Amino acid sequence: MSIKNHLFIRVFTFLHHILNYHQIKLILFSIITALIVIGCGMSTPKNVTINSVNATSEMRVIKHTMGETKIPLHPQKVVVLGGLDNILALGVKPIAATTFSDDNFAAYLQDLTSGIEKIGINGQPNLEKILYLKPDLILGFSWDAELYGQLSQIAPTVLADQDSDWKDWLKKYAEALGETAKAEKLLQKYDQRIESLRQQMGDTLSQTKVSLVNFWANFTRLYMNDSFGGSILKEIGLPRPKYQDKDKNHENISLELIPQINGDVIFLILGGHNESRLKQFTNHPLWSQLQAVQQNHVYPVKNDVWISAWGIIGANQVLDDLFKYLVK
Repeated sequence: MSIKNHLFIRVFTFLHHILNYHQIKLILFSIITALIVIGCGMSTPKNVTINSVNATSEMRVIKHTMGETKIPLHPQKVVVLGGLDNILALGVKPIAATTFSDDNFAAYLQDLTSGIEKIGINGQPNLEKILYLKPDLILGFSWDAELYGQLSQIAPTVLADQDSDWKDWLKKYAEALGETAKAEKLLQKYDQRIESLRQQMGDTLSQTKVSLVNFWANFTRLYMNDSFGGSILKEIGLPRPKYQDKDKNHENISLELIPQINGDVIFLILGGHNESRLKQFTNHPLWSQLQAVQQNHVYPVKNDVWISAWGIIGANQVLDDLFKYLVK
């Protein structure tokens, strides 16, 4: 056995004792990427391109949560690590994107995602796949901040602040893609639709308390002001039942708290829900006493839109539901 191989085995054995497999994999990936970068400084292999933006192409600087990044003026091969809704709304089809935890893109985006390669789930992108695809721009959120160094070695990377508003994400991605004017038009149209909803509802707007209920897995959840659907209701000015008028995402409730679901309207947020849990609630005597149930003001809506969308396409679909059920 050569001295190099013996040394490599000893180093790997040492790492194996102090680190888990995922950590070792990230370290080895960083070493390999760095060696390729160094090698490219001396000679450029035909089959390997790291941070593959042509040095002679036109560039511009984008400020984002990790600092400043030089990106190509017209990126052609975009990889998305979250926020796919907004990217597609801007008319850009990425070559690859991360998915939800079930390894699928949102169902409401199904008609727009054909041909987009899956590269892991949100928060856990597959770096090897991204490297192989040779993108010229990577867009994501600050939840991948610890991977920023490695991602930046592959291609210019822009990370939006995960704690900011979905509208800010749209604007930041639009800036990176050179589609700022389009983003402004999308938001302007969205604001016009909200104003139209307010006008069509008239005085009933302030008198219609909206309850958001989800029956996911083994939980029954009330979604509040900081949820995606709840934030849109708050922006419009639709009131919530007192128990749900909280600046948080959600709370799980038990059977005895069914009265807290009450409202003039109940939106049942369904999709991948627990059927037995749903029946357990809707067959309970307290459910039948709810005002919205008695007046047939209980409406089913999609969970991937009302809960998980966090983008302009999903926001408009929430408005579609509100026009459909609240405007008489």
